[in-house]
Amino acid sequence: MKSDRRAVNPAVSTRFPSSSTRFRAMQHRNFQLFIAGQLISLIGTWMQNMAQLWLVYQLTHSAALLGVFGFASQVPMLFLSSLGGYVGDRFDRHRGVIVTQTITMLLAFVLAGLTWAHLIGKWNLIVIAFLVGIVNAFDVPIRQAFFVQMVGKEDLPNAIALNSSIFNAARAVGPAIAGFAIALVGAGGCFFLNGLSFVAVIVALLMMRIEPREIKPSTDSPLRSFVQGFRFAMSDLPVRSTLLLLSTLSLFGLQYAVFMPIYAQDILKGDARTLGLLMSSAGVGAVIGALHFAARTHYKGLARWIAATSTTCAICLIIFSQAKNFGLCVAVLFVVGFAATSQMAATNTLIQNRVPDELRSRVMAVYATMFMGVQPMGALIAGAAAKHIGPQNTLTVFGSLVLLGSLIFIARVIMRLGKTQTAEAD
Repeated sequence: MKSDRRAVNPAVSTRFPSSSTRFRAMQHRNFQLFIAGQLISLIGTWMQNMAQLWLVYQLTHSAALLGVFGFASQVPMLFLSSLGGYVGDRFDRHRGVIVTQTITMLLAFVLAGLTWAHLIGKWNLIVIAFLVGIVNAFDVPIRQAFFVQMVGKEDLPNAIALNSSIFNAARAVGPAIAGFAIALVGAGGCFFLNGLSFVAVIVALLMMRIEPREIKPSTDSPLRSFVQGFRFAMSDLPVRSTLLLLSTLSLFGLQYAVFMPIYAQDILKGDARTLGLLMSSAGVGAVIGALHFAARTHYKGLARWIAATSTTCAICLIIFSQAKNFGLCVAVLFVVGFAATSQMAATNTLIQNRVPDELRSRVMAVYATMFMGVQPMGALIAGAAAKHIGPQNTLTVFGSLVLLGSLIFIARVIMRLGKTQTAEAD
């Protein structure tokens, strides 16, 4: 990578606020409401995600179709997140989040109705996953940019880390609940409970008191707005390098989740409860990783932390790919969850700290595209590769590619930052 004059920017703080409390963002009433609603809603979301994966595999017993399902649910992010970023910078973000959450709730109820009416099939699941993906393409950049309106710039890093903690706490609890719920009330029950869970977050959003922000008029098109955000991201050395590494993790490393039904049923000879425990193990690790990051009181060392967590995640993915013991799988997935979430939170924090507010939604749209937008491509590649070389060998190759990306990041970014003593970027 070429050196970047923006790498040294004295105007950007190198430390978090003086308050080092792990939950300092919770002093804001709006953020308290948001977290309370999100915790309930996200548990339902993870329940639905796991129930959908389990149902797809039960209907098809096809690794390739698991990849197609992952592709359908995530590909809208690749093409529409730029439009979501445009909407977030040009319109009211508070109202935007309320709209996206309401639509997602309605889709969950539709999915439950189709399942209970015995009209559900693989293509129904894939189409609804695609529709949810469209909503998420708007929701993610708008919601990420909305954080600063809830807590302000000073407490933003802590808010990001705490939100990540809540997301992954739900990831730990949701699949475990779903594993038992599938056996008790079926997949349709999981979908219905997810729909109900959105009531909590919608009520919380409606109770918020948000100060209006100045929205500068612009005649730029959504594409031009996305290009502006992309140019900022690519012109900034810390943002560019961490985004590229995060894309590598997303494209290859995070695809292990696609194969969880196969590991649970075919490799470990388990059932839906086994699947829930595997997913929950990664979720618990992710919660601890996010809380560990929330305790940070400075920005110094973020690049090295990102490199270390990415390398750790890659090595553990390689170990997991060939593991056939349930205990080992649970232990390794715990570390994968910790490392991957720490890397994501550090990358998000670094970007949000550097971006000007008038470009925030657009740059977060670039973040969403390079993080979540590439996942569908990885899902398709994973499904196709698993069909030819098997899921275990596929994950071995994917983990090796993440490790290669981490080593390149260390060689070309960490060492260069060390030589130039770019304290802010590091």
